[in-house]
Amino acid sequence: MKENDSLRQQIVNLLTKAEAHMDVESALKDFPISLRGRKPQGAPHTPWQLLEHMRIAQRDILEFSLNSKHESPKWPDEYWPQQEVPQDHKAWDKSVKEFLEDLHSVCEMVKDPERDLFAKIPHGDGQTYMREALLTADHNAYHLGQLVMVRRILEAK
Repeated sequence: MKENDSLRQQIVNLLTKAEAHMDVESALKDFPISLRGRKPQGAPHTPWQLLEHMRIAQRDILEFSLNSKHESPKWPDEYWPQQEVPQDHKAWDKSVKEFLEDLHSVCEMVKDPERDLFAKIPHGDGQTYMREALLTADHNAYHLGQLVMVRRILEAK
């Protein structure tokens, strides 16, 4: 076993498995079309906005980690979609597909035995690959919890 293999696997599990919370794939699978653009009273975002925000932020973290020429979206306007409703069911499916592909890429970055997880990202200002992977896991878990809660509230009506 290579050094840090166990750590790498724990991070991948944190990103993808249902351990402390529901896994992303289960939460997004079969998400009701009728709920994707609805917002419970008092809630700031629809499921569509939450999904798109998660996708945009995760892509930003991934691209920042791997691409020195990456420019992050403008905060907060370009991280949150203005539209409350997806254009159609294909837009939702595309967003889910891209989110899961990028999540896979984050996991591949973590699993790469040639990548020192503790190394500072050369074009960053002190961030490490480990920090970016954990930031992704934390951000996804936070908004996934919101997405699940919004779905449950909407389904209870």
